[in-house]
Amino acid sequence: MFSVLGLWLLRGLGYLPLPWLRALGAGLGALLYGVVRSRRHVVLTNLSVCFPQWSAKEREALARQSFVHFAQAWLDRSWLWHRSAACIQSRVQLTGDVQALSSDEPTVLFAPHFVGLDVGWTRLTLSLPLHFTTIFTPQSNAAVDAWVAQGRQRFGKVRLFRREDGVKPIVSALRKNELLYLLPDMNFGPSESIFVPFFGELAATVPSLSRFAKLGRARVVPVITRMTDAGYEVVVHPAWTDFPSDDAEADTALMNQRLEGFIHTMPAQYFWVHKRFKTRPAGAPEIY
Repeated sequence: MFSVLGLWLLRGLGYLPLPWLRALGAGLGALLYGVVRSRRHVVLTNLSVCFPQWSAKEREALARQSFVHFAQAWLDRSWLWHRSAACIQSRVQLTGDVQALSSDEPTVLFAPHFVGLDVGWTRLTLSLPLHFTTIFTPQSNAAVDAWVAQGRQRFGKVRLFRREDGVKPIVSALRKNELLYLLPDMNFGPSESIFVPFFGELAATVPSLSRFAKLGRARVVPVITRMTDAGYEVVVHPAWTDFPSDDAEADTALMNQRLEGFIHTMPAQYFWVHKRFKTRPAGAPEIY
């Protein structure tokens, strides 16, 4: 019941002016930073691993800002998933090599875990008359799970695959030119993961970007979403011309290397709340 009431409240917040909603998110983020000690520890640990050259004060400032962006992005789903298409179009700018997505070529969209990841998906499915697929991770709360699934299916011709669906239907959709919006940069445990560097530290990484691109005979196009004062900007980058190769491990290492470059442009907007280094190589010390 609390979840249902909370979702109705969130829906109502979507009608606030955006500056008001962002101010509310800033306050919520500051509160979460102060009271959720376990997740604050995760963020600060991630930052100490990835940015050891920074001072503790610099990392703390970035951690505080990352909590703010995380909370603001969560509240922004109030209008993203409930306001009109016109509202979304006015707040989310779609730029870059957008027209290239309409070419008759299988395509995997590399969409890393920045706070605006749902914004990128929504703007693309709203704006382009194409078929899209993505992999949906179920939420532990049934009401939230239904809300997220409904929000991600608001616009366009979309399909949400679950991990238990396996590889075959995803590859089949790719070969039919259904664009795959893929978020492969998290630690999903040791199963099928390989260890490749991420900011100089070995991180368990699923080589799904290389695998799907190769099996689907698809190109890889990065789609990066940035939070701005006016809303968001979704940038479609040029396709990678050297990906995939015949070496999945080398491909996955290259993916992480290029992801680092994107993170350096907006480090506070990356998903540092995730335990990126939870799975460790044999004999390596625990990080968290």
